Order: sequence, then C-alpha cells, then structure tokens
Amino acid sequence: MARRKPDELPHIILNIQTKRPIELDDFVSAFSSISSQYEKFVRAQYPELSGDAKIFVREVRAGSIEADLIPWAMQGLSAVVNVIEQIQIVEKFVKTYGAVLGKYLHGSKEVDATRTDLKDFMGAVSAIANDPNGRSTLQAVAYEDGKKKIRAALVFDTVQAREAQKQIEDQKLLLESATSADHQRVLMTFKQSNVKDSVMGKRTGERVAIEDISPRDLPLIYASELAEQRIKHEVREADENVYKKGFIVDVNVQLVGGRPAGYRVTNLHQVIDLPE
Repeated sequence: MARRKPDELPHIILNIQTKRPIELDDFVSAFSSISSQYEKFVRAQYPELSGDAKIFVREVRAGSIEADLIPWAMQGLSAVVNVIEQIQIVEKFVKTYGAVLGKYLHGSKEVDATRTDLKDFMGAVSAIANDPNGRSTLQAVAYEDGKKKIRAALVFDTVQAREAQKQIEDQKLLLESATSADHQRVLMTFKQSNVKDSVMGKRTGERVAIEDISPRDLPLIYASELAEQRIKHEVREADENVYKKGFIVDVNVQLVGGRPAGYRVTNLHQVIDLPE
C-alpha cells in the first residue's frame, strides 16, 4: 500500500469566521480548549496512546481562520496506529466533543463537567460569542481514494455561542456552591455598603462580617435575586443607618486555601435592629 502524504493523514480542521478581528486570548483559547479536550478524550478512550495525546497545528490558512490540527504527524504515531484507527480516533473525538459542547450551545448542561471542562468549553465559544456575526466549524477529515471526506462536524454561530456562555457561567456558579461550606440563619452586618445594583454571582464591592464564621469582614456576593432586592432595599432606605442593622441570612462561604474568602448570600430571613 502506498505511503500517505502528510496532508492526507486523517486530521481535524478548525475554521473560525468572524466579522471583527479576534482578541489574542480568544484566538489562543479556541485552539487550547480543543487540545485539552482531545488529551482528556485519548486518556479515557485510548489509554495506551495517552503518552502521545497531543495536537499540532500544521497550517493556518488565510481568509477566515482555518487550521489543520494533526494528532500524530510530528510524533511518528502514524507508523504505530494504522489509518483506519486514525480515522476512528478523529471521528469519535469530534462526535464526542460536539455532543458535550452541543448541550451548552442548545441551552442545557453536561452534568459531569469539571471546572477544567467548563474552562475549555468557554474557550471554545468565546471568539464567536464576542463577535456580532461569527461562525465556527470543527471537522474530522479523512481521505478515501485520494478524496477528502468529512466524517463528523460541529458547527455553531454567535447566538448559540452566547447561549453556551450563559449555561457555562451558570454551571460554574453551581459548582462553586456545591464545594462551599453552607451556613443557615447567621447574623450578617455591613462594613462597607453600595446602593448600586450588582451583577449576580459577582463580587459587589460591599463587605460584610459574619462573626460566627470569621472574625474578618469579607466581600459580599449575591447568589439570589430576591435576597439582593430585599437587602438593597434596606441599604437604600436605611442610608447610613444600615450599619446599625443586622441581616439573618443563609450563605455559602467561598474558600481559598481552606480559608473563608467571600460570602455568597442565598437567602434573607429577617432584618433586625442592632443594640446600641
């Protein structure tokens, strides 16, 4: 059998079409996310090849960004894994990767995703989500009788990428909640307040103390819109006197190195006046 040319080896093609220039971080993330997920896929599906689970960029073509991603060409792995197996590997990877990322693109979640997975998936969609009219295509390509064949493909646009971003962010918050320490009906007092509305799940610039948990005041994060509305009402109405009020709340404690680093308020039970 004739030896295949390097450009006829089964491989993966990533094509990114954007209306605006891509930020460098988004450009790098589009490739690194696929590489990371490919390594994870090979370790799980082909453990005997896990030492060679690397992807190389062979060529980036002009126009829209199109790159050939080669899983084996530079390692001599093509001499160890026959062409049929090479085709199976790239086809199965694109189908597996596409099935998981596709959940986020269509408004749902992958329940078994880890933090690393979520980072990879966010990197895969960022360039398209940040463009007004972008499109990304990932293809598993093989050659049969010298003709190029697409064995599997994943395609998504800006609208889908933005939906995926939302779902990924939501799941990241859920993971944070699941790994945080829960405390119910604890007394919270303000040390630094802000009357402005906040972004849900983000640090607010406000600082609060919960003496039952830590002697230090820590950043406040709202994890419930209802709790935020009720607490913000008290802050705005009370003005300076908010520091004389106590808030009975349920919180998740964000931990860094095992130490409290922030309070995520999930529920407000009661507002009380503190003794002089």
